[in-house]
Amino acid sequence: MTPHNDTASFLPLAVVLLGAAVLSVPLARKFKLSAIMAYLVAGMLIGPYGLRVFTNPETILTVAELGIVMLLFIVGLELELTKLLRMRRTIFGLGAGQLIGTALVIAAAVYAVGLAGWRGSIVAGLALALSTTSVALSILEDRGDLQKPYGQRAFAVLLFQDMAVVPLLAILPIAAGFSPERSASGTLGSVSLALAAIAAVVVAGRFLLNPFFRLLAQTGAREVMTAAALLVVLGTALLMQTVGMSMALGAFLAGVLLAESNFRHELEADIEPFRGLLLAMFFMAIGIGIDFRVVFENLWLILAAAVLVTIMKAIIVGLLFRATCQRREDGLRAGAILTGAGEFAFVILPLGASLGLIESKPAAILTCIASVTLLLGPPTASLAELILKRAPKEEEPEPALDAFEDVHGRVLLIGFGRFGQMASQCLLGAGVDVTIIDNDPEMIEAAGRFGFKIYYGDGTRPDVLRAAGAGDVSLVAVCVDRRASADRIVALMRAEFDGVKLFVRSYDRGHTLSLIAAGVDYEMRETYESAIVFGRNALEALGTDSDRAREIEEDIRRRDAARLVLQQAGGLLAGVDLLPTGPTPQPLRAPRRGTTPLNPEADDIIRREKEPSA
Repeated sequence: MTPHNDTASFLPLAVVLLGAAVLSVPLARKFKLSAIMAYLVAGMLIGPYGLRVFTNPETILTVAELGIVMLLFIVGLELELTKLLRMRRTIFGLGAGQLIGTALVIAAAVYAVGLAGWRGSIVAGLALALSTTSVALSILEDRGDLQKPYGQRAFAVLLFQDMAVVPLLAILPIAAGFSPERSASGTLGSVSLALAAIAAVVVAGRFLLNPFFRLLAQTGAREVMTAAALLVVLGTALLMQTVGMSMALGAFLAGVLLAESNFRHELEADIEPFRGLLLAMFFMAIGIGIDFRVVFENLWLILAAAVLVTIMKAIIVGLLFRATCQRREDGLRAGAILTGAGEFAFVILPLGASLGLIESKPAAILTCIASVTLLLGPPTASLAELILKRAPKEEEPEPALDAFEDVHGRVLLIGFGRFGQMASQCLLGAGVDVTIIDNDPEMIEAAGRFGFKIYYGDGTRPDVLRAAGAGDVSLVAVCVDRRASADRIVALMRAEFDGVKLFVRSYDRGHTLSLIAAGVDYEMRETYESAIVFGRNALEALGTDSDRAREIEEDIRRRDAARLVLQQAGGLLAGVDLLPTGPTPQPLRAPRRGTTPLNPEADDIIRREKEPSA
C-alpha cells in the first residue's frame, strides 16, 4: 500500500515538472530567449515564491544533478584527440586567456564591492567568466557562422571552458578542505585514492569498453546499448564520488576515453535524451531555489552587476579576438555572443556555498546575476549585429596563399558493406575527410584491421545522424543494402537536413524511381554499372569489335535513361518498347503439366493468353 501511495504522490510532481518544461521552452523561443532561461523562470513559477508546488529544490536537485554529469560525458565524447591537436593553439591560448582574464576582472570587482572574501571572489569570478555553450552555439548555427573564423574561435573558447570545468570542480573541494592542521598522511592518502580511481577508469576505458560494447552490439538489442551507456556514465560518476572527487569528473573521463571509440555516435545519441531532460530539471531546481527576498533586497545591485558583467565580458573577449582575427567586427560579434553566464555557473556557485568558500547570501545574489546575464545574452548579440549592419563596411582582407589548405568537402558515408567500401576508397584516396557509420559490429571490427575508422551507429535514427554531424557535412552517401533503410534515411535527411547533398545506393529500378521522386541529388543502382561493363566484356570475348561493343553499351545507356524519363510519368511498366528484344524464349521440351493459377488475377491472365487472337 505504501509504495502505491508514494508513486501516486510523486506522479503529480512529475507531471508538473514535465508540463513546465513543455510549456516554458516554446514561449521562450517565441521571445528569442534561451531554453535555460525558460527553465529558470519555470522553476521560479512553481517554486516557494510562485505556485508553491515545490518548496525545497533538494526534492529534485539530487536527481537533476545527473544532467550535469551526462553533459560532461557528452563534452568528453566531443574531445577527440585529433581535434584538440588541430585547434590546440586557439583552444589553450585564446580560451585560457579569456577565462583567466575575465575571472580576474570579475573577482576583483566582487572583492572591491565587499560582496565576498578573496576565496569567494575567485569562485564568483570563475563562475561568471564561463559562457553558455547552448546559447552561443545556437546563435552561431542560426547565423551560419560556426565555420567562419570568429565562429571557430568562439567554439574553441567554449571548448576550453567546458574542459576547464572539470579541474575547477575537482579543485574546489580540495581548496575548501585545505588546512595547515590537516596531516600530511591524510592528504597523501586522499590524493593517492583519487589517482588510483582515475587510473582504474583509464585502464577500463582503454582495454575493456570497446570489447564490452562490441559484445552488446552483437545482440541487436538497442535497449541494452542504452543501459550500458548509462551504466558507464553513472558507474564512473559514482566511483569518483566515492573517492571524494566530483561525479562530473568521472563522467568526463569516460567520455574522453570513448571519444575515439567506434561506438561514440551511438552512445551520444543514447545519452542525449536523458541529458536534456535532467538538465531541464536541474535548471528548474535552480529556479526553485532562488530566494526572492534576497532578490528584492538587492534588485538594483543585481541588475547593475549583470549589465556590468555583460559589458566586461564583451570588452575582454572583443580585445582578445581583435588581436587574433583579421576582421575588426569579429571581435564585437564574438564578445556579444559569449556574454551570458554558462551552465556550470549554476553548479560552481552552489558548490562553493556548500563547501563554505562563499556565504549563502552572496551566492544567491551571484546566481541571480548569472540568470540576468543569460537573459541579456541574445539581445546583446542582436544589438551587436545591428550596430555592425549600420557601421561602414570594412574592406575584405586579401586571403593568404594558404588560406584554403585545410578546406575540403566532408562526407558522411552510411553503410560499409561491399558497395560502401568501394565508394569510400575514391573519397579517401582523394584525401576527403570521411565519417563512416555502420551498425554491423563484425564489419567494424574487420575494417579496423585494415586501418579504417568506422563508428557504430544506426543511420535510420535521426539522433544518430545528428550526432554523426549530418547537418554539417557537404554530402551524405547512403550505401546501405536494404531499400527500407535507405528510404528512411532519405526521408530523415530531407526533413532534418535538407540543404545537404544526398547520394544514394539504389536497390533496383523501382527504387531508383522512388529516390528520384524523393529529390535525391544522385542515385546509382547497385548492380547497374558492373552489369553493363560485364555485358560489354562478354561481347568482346565473343569476338565483337571493341568499338562496336562500346556503341552497344552507349545505346543501352541511352535507352535506360529514356525509359527512366517515361517511367517517372507513366509508372514502372512505361517505356517497355525501348528495351532491346531478342528471340522469344521457348522451353526445351513441352511441360508435362499445365499452368496452375495461384489466384483469380493469374487465372484471368492465363485464360487470355490461351484465347486465339482476333
